[in-house]
Amino acid sequence: MIRHLFKLIWNKKKTHSLLIIEIWASFMVLFGLATLITYNVKNYLEPLGFEYENVWAITLNNNQDTMAVAEKVQTIFQSVKGFPEVESLSRMSDAYPFSHSNNSRTVKYKNSNVQIGVVIADENLSKTINIPLIAGKWYRNTDSVGKYIPVVINKMAETALFDNQPAVGKVLNDYYGKATWVVAGVVDYYKDKAEFMLNKPIMFELLKADQIYNKTLVIRVKPGTDAVFEAKLVKAITGIGKGWSSEIIYLTDARQTQHNITLIPVIIFLIICSFLLVNVALGLFGILNLSIARRRGEIGLRRAMGATEGSVTAQFLGEIWVLASFSLVLGILFAIQFPLMNVFDVAGGVYVTAIIIAIVVIFIIVTLCAWYPSRQASRIHPAIALHED
Repeated sequence: MIRHLFKLIWNKKKTHSLLIIEIWASFMVLFGLATLITYNVKNYLEPLGFEYENVWAITLNNNQDTMAVAEKVQTIFQSVKGFPEVESLSRMSDAYPFSHSNNSRTVKYKNSNVQIGVVIADENLSKTINIPLIAGKWYRNTDSVGKYIPVVINKMAETALFDNQPAVGKVLNDYYGKATWVVAGVVDYYKDKAEFMLNKPIMFELLKADQIYNKTLVIRVKPGTDAVFEAKLVKAITGIGKGWSSEIIYLTDARQTQHNITLIPVIIFLIICSFLLVNVALGLFGILNLSIARRRGEIGLRRAMGATEGSVTAQFLGEIWVLASFSLVLGILFAIQFPLMNVFDVAGGVYVTAIIIAIVVIFIIVTLCAWYPSRQASRIHPAIALHED
């Protein structure tokens, strides 16, 4: 049966070449879409690593004021901390959760050389957004009197730097090889650009109170706190920092913005791909319908020789499956180049999953396109088909 199908396809190779190209192109489009969706779904299913509900970020801008900036920031910090609506308060760099800011440094340990995202924050950050530790402890202000700057890294950074060896107590070097940081603790996940972000190496560095550049405040407020308290905060801040400006960002809103940045291109790509696949499916249906209609004499002869409706349908489905297999083999040869060459720095398992999804969808499409015309053709009465022929 299989040999017969190959022979039929080979005898009409010019006609079938267009079908093979269409199916191959559909596979490549599906592979790209499935890769994008699989990548984002995989990231979304991983833990975020912190809590964002009832958490606000307050960005401070001293504008033209350059007098006693550090002291004013500290005064604002204490003033905000004194409000009864504030459960916890932390000061950090502008790389607050779900912000668009990115800071990174080259960190070395022996032969390891890793580019790591850096978040500068005080000792209260882990409490404010509830970052659980899996080893060691979160640094404290008293740790700043030591020779090295205390840091907390995530599990991804620990793996990249120490090859799964314990990181707590290890001294890290900067780009120039100078011993700069000491690891105080390790957290598991910290995806500060929302759930769709790829889990990357992160390092939290202790913020010193006299720093004037890192003056973003992150506060956890009591549930039910509304815009009335927001107005009180702004009034208190501007009352201390004359000429200063501030912006309050709800982390829930910032998270949704990050989601939109990821989801909108995916949705647009999905709509375009769906439109292309529907057109390809309609084209396949038309070509197969015409091709099967031209073979009424062959169908009538087979039916006269005792072939059942099911066997006739199976023959045409078998032909389109063999054609699809040719196309998919060609498509897979192209697709496997992506993980082999590490084109987009995506895990190989994502590509494998995308290939499997694309193969399944292609076989579903070609089966649906071929089933109806082949089923209709199989119901032709032998005498009528032979008479028309």
